[in-house]
Amino acid sequence: MPRQPHPAPFDGALVIDKPKGRTSHDVVDAVRHLAGFRQIGHLGTLDPLATGVLVLLLGRATRLVQFYAGRRKRYAAGFRFGFATDTYDSDGEPLGPDTPPVLNASVLERLAAERIGRFEQKPPAFSAKKVGGRPAYELARKKLVVELKPAEVEIYEYKLKEIEGSLARFFIECSSGTYIRSLAHEMGQALGCGAHLAEITRTAVGEFSLEQAITLEELADASKAGRFADCMIKLENLLPNFPRVNVLPVIEKRVRHGSKFNISLAQLQPGRVELPPGATTELDGGAPKAPRLRVFNQQDKLIAIAEAVVPRTYQPVVVFEPLP
Repeated sequence: MPRQPHPAPFDGALVIDKPKGRTSHDVVDAVRHLAGFRQIGHLGTLDPLATGVLVLLLGRATRLVQFYAGRRKRYAAGFRFGFATDTYDSDGEPLGPDTPPVLNASVLERLAAERIGRFEQKPPAFSAKKVGGRPAYELARKKLVVELKPAEVEIYEYKLKEIEGSLARFFIECSSGTYIRSLAHEMGQALGCGAHLAEITRTAVGEFSLEQAITLEELADASKAGRFADCMIKLENLLPNFPRVNVLPVIEKRVRHGSKFNISLAQLQPGRVELPPGATTELDGGAPKAPRLRVFNQQDKLIAIAEAVVPRTYQPVVVFEPLP
């Protein structure tokens, strides 16, 4: 008989404050080493230049990634005016001489306000978007022409924080898939002087905020002290915005078999509406989704995520096997 894989020792989420210069994959590898297992994924990459919130899902929590796909993002970003670069950020090659302008706050505020709402945004040539099965940046580095299709994104907040010489800092809340580098490049074009992204910190991914984040060094210290699990958000505490229900053993059996089940309104416990400090103003962007439900057994263990078929009838879409 084939040997059954051992369950991961940890199930839940980690909010890491990614350091500058490290790729998202570097961070995942570092946490895999500390955790002692490989079943770890992340909710959206950050460029090496970027710092801030990188959310990792561990163990069985990796199966929840689909429910976080539309989470809004918040950023604190610095645009350096005076020249553009081929990558739209400070890692790229300048596309002209440095001619820093005198920045006018009212002009920057107007340009930012004009971008509030939905629009088509073309990804940078130096991006991980696939072209013929290859990342666009591989083609761009070879000086090949890269044609990327624009995608619809949405900006919910775009506010000027301060101006410091040729650097302007902004707070931005946007839909998943928005390129902040492209916003910097675009604003530089509008002013006629060029601009690029000089600094960026992701401060929130939905309900996960920088206030919750820990550094890799802090996680390593906790791991050495045997407190790795204390740094995590438990599986049962994830997706708190989804309503929950505790089911009896007879319904638990149906759920674990992936069968539809019914609940009464009296059983339904609403999801958490109040968001933690630093979170996005709303969790999700995009079109509304079918009502979803966290299903717990009588021992308060998460056994499934279900989706409404008709009112009070749900179909499991993710079912967790019981731990041995």
